[in-house]
Amino acid sequence: MTGKNADADALQRLYDIIEACKGKNPEGSYTARLFADGLSQTAQKLGEEAVETVIAGASGDAAATVRESADLLYHLLVLWAQLGIAPDEVWVELARREGTSGLAEKAARKQS
Repeated sequence: MTGKNADADALQRLYDIIEACKGKNPEGSYTARLFADGLSQTAQKLGEEAVETVIAGASGDAAATVRESADLLYHLLVLWAQLGIAPDEVWVELARREGTSGLAEKAARKQS
């Protein structure tokens, strides 16, 4: 989906929906169940989705990669919400790195 049906605010809207699920009944909501199951379970699920995304991408299946990427982003946002990380914090970090060589940024992290 491209053009007028997709926009950059989709991740923020999804994050807001995820945040709204905190404290809700885990029997009626998958997101609420992830919150109830705890950080470790969410991290494990995020890892599973990352592997599935890698497999789809390595196989060259663009449609499956799109689907798995959506799952991956969803679970990443749940993890952020559990840790109290707002998407803006990540966007600020990405902006900080903008224009910096990936190799230079990685080397700087090793020095810290």
